[in-house]
Amino acid sequence: MHKKRVLFICIHNSARSQMAAAWLRSLAADRFEVESAGLEPGRLNPLAVEAMRRAGVDIGGAGTQSAFELFKSGRRFHYVISVCDEASAERCPIFPGVTKRLNWSFGDPSSFVGTDEQRLEQTMRVRDEIRDKVRQLIDDEQMSPTFGRR
Repeated sequence: MHKKRVLFICIHNSARSQMAAAWLRSLAADRFEVESAGLEPGRLNPLAVEAMRRAGVDIGGAGTQSAFELFKSGRRFHYVISVCDEASAERCPIFPGVTKRLNWSFGDPSSFVGTDEQRLEQTMRVRDEIRDKVRQLIDDEQMSPTFGRR
């Protein structure tokens, strides 16, 4: 079966896009090839790493990469999904050959305030929201009449 290629994009490729990519790999690696990238790649957010660890998914070794470098390389994706706010999503490059471009707006863990535990709780809520959207993507793709076709 032909795997669908998916790219998740957020601002720094440090939390939301990393969690989304990890969830899709964890839940459906047999059906999807997954990457994540950022508009301004930064360093992996420790809150995201801990939130995913608590869900049994290790992203601690993930690196960040530039969406624009992927764009310039000519990589093609079936889905390009921004997981940041709509204003930031508008800055995402248009990838050639993309069949679907989606925006899933989630809170940014780097902007959360409060104690470390409060910020982690907020990040875990975002983690779960992302997991639910990823599951919906998997379900929608399975229901698609072109599922498994090139």
